Amino acid sequence: MPRALRLALVGLSLLLVILVGARLLLFPALNTSIADTFGQGDYRLETTDGKPFTFDSLKGAPSAVYFGYTHCPDVCPTTLGDILTWQEALGENGKQLRVFFITVDPERDSLAMLKSYVSWVPGVVGVSGSSEEIAKAIRAFRVYAQKVPGTGGDYGMDHTATLFLFDAQGRLFEPIGYGEGDTRALAKLKRLLG
Repeated sequence: MPRALRLALVGLSLLLVILVGARLLLFPALNTSIADTFGQGDYRLETTDGKPFTFDSLKGAPSAVYFGYTHCPDVCPTTLGDILTWQEALGENGKQLRVFFITVDPERDSLAMLKSYVSWVPGVVGVSGSSEEIAKAIRAFRVYAQKVPGTGGDYGMDHTATLFLFDAQGRLFEPIGYGEGDTRALAKLKRLLG
């Protein structure tokens, strides 16, 4: 075999090894579903009960995650009211669901304010952190949050209004959309809770 052909084959083989290695390093999760990776990230937040909140917080029991803020005029309190209604409808079975309310407005929502805000719905835990850590969580959960200027220097927040359900392994189970209705939401929750 001519020397030039051997060098070309060695070069092509080396290129193939490099390409396969790069694919494995750069894209390790190509064979995983959105349910496997939804919510995963390097964020580290704090809950209103003094515990850290990371992706691992979603493991061990069925969970729900909602992104909102305490100055929300309508969607957030309505969603909390829906959660309370669903808890009551589920009875004892509903107590196994952990609910995390993650702020999209860490500038105004202190842990004390969040604790007070969610206190009327049993079992809901507020979650906050620095603006940087909240931004990481927003990316990990693939939600939208944007500050909207108001009058007199005030502002509101546009944000995703979906309640995300997770199974005990921390996998995305199913979302409940804002205004989806009690019948459909309860059916999803019953499937999640078994």
